Amino acid sequence: MKRIILFLLFVSIFTSQETVYANDILKVKLKNYIGDTDELTIEVKGRYTTLNGIEEIREGVKHILSVKKGSMLLTNHDDKMVLSESFILIPDHYNKEHVITINDKKYLGAMEFIIEDDKYIRPINHIFLEDYLKGVVPFEVFPSWKIETLKAQSLAARTYTVTHMDKEMDDTIQFQVYGGYEWFEQASRAVDETKGEIITFENKPINAYYSASNGGVTENNENVWNETAKSYFPIKIDPYDPIQPWTLRLHKEQLLLARIDATRMNWWNKLEEKEQSIIEPMKKRLNKQGFEGDIKILSISNLDISPDLFESNRSKKGSIKIEFLRCLIEGTILYEVFELNGVEIDQIRPLIGGSTFRSYFIDTFEEHDRYYVIRGRGFGHGVGMSQWGASIMGDRGYKYKEIIEHYYPGTTIKKISTINKQVHDDES
Repeated sequence: MKRIILFLLFVSIFTSQETVYANDILKVKLKNYIGDTDELTIEVKGRYTTLNGIEEIREGVKHILSVKKGSMLLTNHDDKMVLSESFILIPDHYNKEHVITINDKKYLGAMEFIIEDDKYIRPINHIFLEDYLKGVVPFEVFPSWKIETLKAQSLAARTYTVTHMDKEMDDTIQFQVYGGYEWFEQASRAVDETKGEIITFENKPINAYYSASNGGVTENNENVWNETAKSYFPIKIDPYDPIQPWTLRLHKEQLLLARIDATRMNWWNKLEEKEQSIIEPMKKRLNKQGFEGDIKILSISNLDISPDLFESNRSKKGSIKIEFLRCLIEGTILYEVFELNGVEIDQIRPLIGGSTFRSYFIDTFEEHDRYYVIRGRGFGHGVGMSQWGASIMGDRGYKYKEIIEHYYPGTTIKKISTINKQVHDDES
């Protein structure tokens, strides 16, 4: 019931916008900059009230929102308010004079706060599609890029958003990086000048996938996500992508078990693996696999990339074996092994980390006595638009519609309102 009331309030407050569609209001979980925390600092510009419209949050005053015994507590220097498991701040008017700041990052629209996993505060930004995009485009590509490239990115981002609105979107690379109300003039102009435009096929919006670099060859969606293959995601040479070669070097032994002296004071906290940038994502992934507690990686005792390739020359499968120590809350230390053999390579890359294991476009794999070396090309899955390729096309004078046609061949650019009207007419 509370969410229905919230929706109706949004409609009444936001109808001052030039064009409003019911599904233009997005909900975006804020994770990227907030992280997992039990305390947030909140400040508002303009008048904000809670859902029942009675309590007013004082403008210009820093409030601390924290989790205490299953409830949220909102405090400032003078007041203290105990809240239930959710808390919603709604601006009197949807405009740039009403801004909510969370941990020094600004957001437009309304903000919902919920308790997540019984211990964290999770903000959820409710915002219009076009304003959301103004906070996405300059964080997905460089805002200094040519306007036509930024327009192409605007279309890809808008179309991707429209086709993922039924998901619990967040502000991370799992969906699209969203920087809130930190806008850049050139990027905002690109969003405004393509307002409402999306990429369609047979009068339906496509899943407008994109990645940083395809390594010189685009990929088909079926090979990455086991979806039905789409004709507008062909495997073809991309003459505009700058290839983006990369090298990953990973030591087999990260900590020598024989050299660990558990009799030393604070010995556990002094253990440091050789390659922290790679090991930290590995630990987080192991935690998600069910290995709770603090982890220290001993070794990657096996790593192998299968020579079996897709038509695009991207790798299909691989194997990995990780040996590690795990410290439980009560201090018990366990020796653990996590092993995957002959699995899809997209199960292995997250264990090593996408920022170092940049793509599945692998040129060479070498195993040496003490380390592995992987050399590859590209950054990301390679399906759809290459952002760096689009940048080069923009530099060479191509228009955004030509960029879209190159990366999503056979598609048509249409207005959301036109598609909505067509669907309504067909249903009538």
